[in-house]
Amino acid sequence: MEFKELISSSDTVDVYKCGDKAVKLFKKDRPKTNALYEALTHARIEYTDLLIPVIHEVSVIDGRWAITMDLIEGKTLAEQMREDPDNIDKYIDEMVELGLKIHKEKMPKLSKLKDKLARQINSLDCIDDVKRYELLTRLESMPKHTKLCHCNFIPSNIIINEKGTYIVDWAAARQGNASADVAMTYLRFALQNEAVAEKYLDTFCKKTNTSKKYVQEWMPIVAAARLTEARPEEKDFLMKWIDVVAYE
Repeated sequence: MEFKELISSSDTVDVYKCGDKAVKLFKKDRPKTNALYEALTHARIEYTDLLIPVIHEVSVIDGRWAITMDLIEGKTLAEQMREDPDNIDKYIDEMVELGLKIHKEKMPKLSKLKDKLARQINSLDCIDDVKRYELLTRLESMPKHTKLCHCNFIPSNIIINEKGTYIVDWAAARQGNASADVAMTYLRFALQNEAVAEKYLDTFCKKTNTSKKYVQEWMPIVAAARLTEARPEEKDFLMKWIDVVAYE
């Protein structure tokens, strides 16, 4: 199979356009469990009412594990926000509404977000044992939910076309607390634009009648977890969030 058009690339996968399909090729050093786990997670989410790509095949191509799914074309929400900054409030509102649709889904068969966060925090070598204990204690005290969490819910993973609004890239999805998912999105926004991050958080809290402080209690936890996969230029920013112990 020949792939001519690279859609995106990361440390773990390359995604190619192949006709009306997208093929996610895992790097050769990635174990088969990565592809199979992601495919299973994605397949379970296909049974919800959310618009997402449908997986058609899991295979091995040129020695690399691959997932073949529908190619979703259109304009990303990130592109809309860049092209029309005067309507940022509208786009944030639409994004929060979409996030609420995700969180309405109960997914007790997915892996638990709290377990993943704990593993990530335990693996960190850039924090001391006291800070690790504080973070893990806070994590354990947080309410346990089985809501669907995307865990990478950012504007570039939202694609709008004539059929509707699609959500892509479910590799990190878990069952868990919606406010943890919101905290993850907040931090991703804040890395680029703190004002937009605050709009997103304020809109979510208003629509759900959630205390802003409650979402903020997740910030040090998810910031620490993200350190395990963050780019070097994000480290100082995330370390500052880990040092925030309480909010007024």
